[in-house]
Amino acid sequence: MAPSSIDSRQKIEHTLTAGPSTDKPSIYLLEAFPLEAVSYCQTQFNTVLSTDAEIHNWHENATSILVRELIISAEDIARAPKLRAIGKQGTGIDIIDQDACVKRGIPIFNTPGVNAQSVAELVLALTMSVARQLRTISVNQALGKEVRKEHCCGTMINGKTIGVLGMGNIGTAVARIFRGAFNTPIYAYDPFAPAYTWSDIPHIRVLNFEEMLPHVDMLTLYVPLNAKTRGMISMPQFLAMKSTAILINVARGGIVNEDDMVIALNKGLIYGAGLDCHEEEPPTLQRYKALWETGRVISTPHIGATTAQTQVQTATEAIDHVFKYLTTARSVM
Repeated sequence: MAPSSIDSRQKIEHTLTAGPSTDKPSIYLLEAFPLEAVSYCQTQFNTVLSTDAEIHNWHENATSILVRELIISAEDIARAPKLRAIGKQGTGIDIIDQDACVKRGIPIFNTPGVNAQSVAELVLALTMSVARQLRTISVNQALGKEVRKEHCCGTMINGKTIGVLGMGNIGTAVARIFRGAFNTPIYAYDPFAPAYTWSDIPHIRVLNFEEMLPHVDMLTLYVPLNAKTRGMISMPQFLAMKSTAILINVARGGIVNEDDMVIALNKGLIYGAGLDCHEEEPPTLQRYKALWETGRVISTPHIGATTAQTQVQTATEAIDHVFKYLTTARSVM
């Protein structure tokens, strides 16, 4: 996890005046980031930390900023006349008003692909947890209920078929993990990936993702949320799936129709679901009580990229992108 503050003995002192005190560009870290990434940033930039008083003046003074979860609205962009670049830790940039950035010519530097292995490993963890009913077992034990092994009956993954919606970095990492660990046959769908994608991974590629639904034992999602993908997994799709199928969503909330999923689980249309993404995040008991009471869902609060290693890697790569952009632009002026 990112530290809430930087120890003064470890912090590289910096001074922010009306103009840069050195030849280094300046960046405002609007949130807390891992210490290693912050220390690296301070070697590249005049760095304003989230704990510095100057951070409150970022709208007026910042030429570049780094964010992770903080929403940057069109109003924020309008109030930041000096802003030239935004670094975004992680892949998703939906927290930033992209139209406002385009109008101002402000690039957004995110870090696609860096978190792929971390997210893929969570897919494995969620799939195994659903398959072996680990949530129900562990929760009941923690509540003091007697849980005997003869009352537990999970399912195996070995040799089962996996469906991959989205053949990008995460989908590729997942395909390799499941193929290597469980010898899984693979169905894949991606309308944008070239025909030669995954030439080294045995798979069946479908032109319409619904073609795979009757065949897969695990359906996994790695597509962005947009007008076309919102609700792409709804009741018609649940009806087409195997009653023994497991659904895994580590992409975005809204891709799966959550009301339909509750019905599908209660009616036994699918076996279970592992969700790292929800329409409401973080997921709350008030919103998801009915879903969790099915006993066949495990939810996590969008933690796919939250490993210590990935947090450092994504932050430093975003910092590098911003630094390269600012220094290259300055050198050609």
